[in-house]
Amino acid sequence: MKTVIKIILAVLLFFCLADMPYGYYQLVRFAGLVGFVILAYQANQLGRNTEMIIWGALALLFQPFLKIALGREMWNIVDVIVGLGLIISIWIRPKTKM
Repeated sequence: MKTVIKIILAVLLFFCLADMPYGYYQLVRFAGLVGFVILAYQANQLGRNTEMIIWGALALLFQPFLKIALGREMWNIVDVIVGLGLIISIWIRPKTKM
C-alpha cells in the first residue's frame, strides 16, 4: 500500500508542472495531506521516527487549509524534489537495527 500511495502522489506532483486548472492543485494538496498522513502513521507503527517526521512535515506543507504561498516556480521545484524523493523511497530500504 505504501508503494501505491507513493506512486500516486509522485504522479500527481509531476502533473503539477503542467498548466492545470486551480482545482487540480487543490486536489493535489488534499491528496498530499491524506497520503503523507497515512505514510507518517505507517512509519510510526514501524518505529521509523525519521520517516514519520519527514512524512508529517510534508503533510503540513501540502495541507490545503492554511496555504503556504511559495510562488509557482518554487512550488514546481518542491513538486519535483518531493516527487523524485517519493519514487526513490520506493527502492531504498531503511537499515534495520541489529
